[in-house]
Amino acid sequence: MAINLKSTNTVAASNLKLLVYGAAGAGKTSLIPTLPKPIILSAEGGLLSIAEHDIPFLEVTSMDALREAYKWLLDSEEAKQFESVALDSISEIAEVCLSREKSIAKDPRQAYGEMQTTMAELIRSFRDLPKHVLMTAKLEKAQDEMGRMLYSPSMPGNKTGQALPYFFDLMLAMRVEKDDEGLTQRALMCDSDGLWQAKDRSGKLDAWESPDLGIILKKLGGEK
Repeated sequence: MAINLKSTNTVAASNLKLLVYGAAGAGKTSLIPTLPKPIILSAEGGLLSIAEHDIPFLEVTSMDALREAYKWLLDSEEAKQFESVALDSISEIAEVCLSREKSIAKDPRQAYGEMQTTMAELIRSFRDLPKHVLMTAKLEKAQDEMGRMLYSPSMPGNKTGQALPYFFDLMLAMRVEKDDEGLTQRALMCDSDGLWQAKDRSGKLDAWESPDLGIILKKLGGEK
């Protein structure tokens, strides 16, 4: 087999792989129209906020439906028209997966273990599609031993949630805050402050970015 040496300075975000998490109503789903030619895999049904956009979607309310959608995205000619895939949300998909495993396993610990294995395989599979991939997640709040409130993506099972940052180039928090004038502002937090989990593997993003994935893609060297 021939060896094909490449240089890291030629690496660009030709395919964006990111996770965005936040509270209900924060605007995670509203990011989807800012992706190039997206299709949505909807597990939550909360698409009313983008109803004015003409974006195709597939309902994935079971693991079988999700696997069928993956095969269609990978193999079908029809799916080639889409440049981006949005899974909304993997928190809900993981709950569906856990519910299924609990109905099969006699031991709840076995159900959680099977769910973790299945979700890791699914996340890798969808992440590695030759498209931009956005996965959204719900918000998890937990208090540490010092009494601080910590924020992270919500997933059933500690191991599943802890593994999430390693799957993605970007893990961003959708924040909704009041400015000095009392006006609501939405922004993507790209760097952890010790309380909110966030990461930017590229190092090219500011600590806070506008909620527009097209802008982020351009910053990372890709095109919208």
